[in-house]
Amino acid sequence: MARRNLNDLLYFVTVAREGSFTRAASLLNVTQSALSQAISGLETQLQIRLLTRTTRSVSPTAAGERLLNAIGNRFDEIEAELDELTELRDKPAGTVRITCGDYVLHNILLPKLTPLMRGYPDIKLEFDVNYGFRDIVADRYDAGVRMGKTIDKDMIAIPIGPPLRLAVVGSPEYFKARPFPKVPQDLVEHPCINQRMQSSGGLYVWDFERRGRQVNVRVDGPLIFNTTQPQIDAALAGLGLALLPDDELAPYLADGRLLRVLEDWCPRFEGYHLYYPSRRQPSPAFSLVVNALRLPARAAPAP
Repeated sequence: MARRNLNDLLYFVTVAREGSFTRAASLLNVTQSALSQAISGLETQLQIRLLTRTTRSVSPTAAGERLLNAIGNRFDEIEAELDELTELRDKPAGTVRITCGDYVLHNILLPKLTPLMRGYPDIKLEFDVNYGFRDIVADRYDAGVRMGKTIDKDMIAIPIGPPLRLAVVGSPEYFKARPFPKVPQDLVEHPCINQRMQSSGGLYVWDFERRGRQVNVRVDGPLIFNTTQPQIDAALAGLGLALLPDDELAPYLADGRLLRVLEDWCPRFEGYHLYYPSRRQPSPAFSLVVNALRLPARAAPAP
C-alpha cells in the first residue's frame, strides 16, 4: 500500500480515538485542514463514510468502528516495536504517558522519577492528572495509578506505595462544640464533607470495618468536593468531618491541626499501584519507569 494511504489510515485512527480533529491535529503535528482532507480522501477511496461529524464531536460510523478495531492495535504494535529499537541506542528514549491523581504525582511519582530523568534525558514523561477511572488502553496511556483494590484483574499491578489507612478527621475547634463519634453510626449526627466520585457521579459512601464487621454510612453535610485538598481545607476550617487517606493528612495530624477519630474502625488497605495492560510489550523506557517506581518488597508489609 502506498505510504500516503498508510498516513491516511494513521490520521483516521487518531481522529477516531480522540473524537476531535483539533486534538488529533495537535498530536499528529498537522493542520486541521490537511487532516480533514486526508480523511475525506480516504473515505472517497474506500467509497464509504468512516466518521460522523457534528459541530461538537466526531465519532466513527459502523464502518469506521470496524476499521478502527481492525487496524488500531496494529499501529500500536508498530509504535511499540519502534520503541524497542531504542535498546540499540546508548540510552533508552521515548515518551511514557501516565494518568494519575495530583497527590500521588507530587508525592510519589515525581520524587521517584526525578533521578531517572536526570540519568536518561531522552526519556519524556507525560502526566494526565485525573481523578476518574480512565480506560488507559482506549485513551492510549502507558500506565495509570490507582489504589490496589480498584484495579481490574486483567492488568499488571505494581505496588509503588505502602499500605494505607483511611482517617476520619476534624479540627480541634470543631470538637469544642461537638462530641467525638464513638462508632461509625454516630457520623449521621455530624456535618460531614462529602466527595463526588468522578467515575460514577455518586457520593462516596464511608465504609468502615472492625473485627470482620463492616459498616457503611451515608453521611451528609453542607459541602461536596471532587478532589482532596478542598476537603482538607474545609476540615481545617472546622466546617465538618472528612474521610481521607492518612498519608495525605500526616502533617496536619502531626501538628495537631486535625484530630483523628474512629481509628479502630479504619483498617489498612492496599496502597497506590502502577497498572498497565498485561499484553503490553514494555519498551526500555517504560521498563525503567516501572523499576524506578516499584516499591521494594521489604517496604510493602501485608495490610
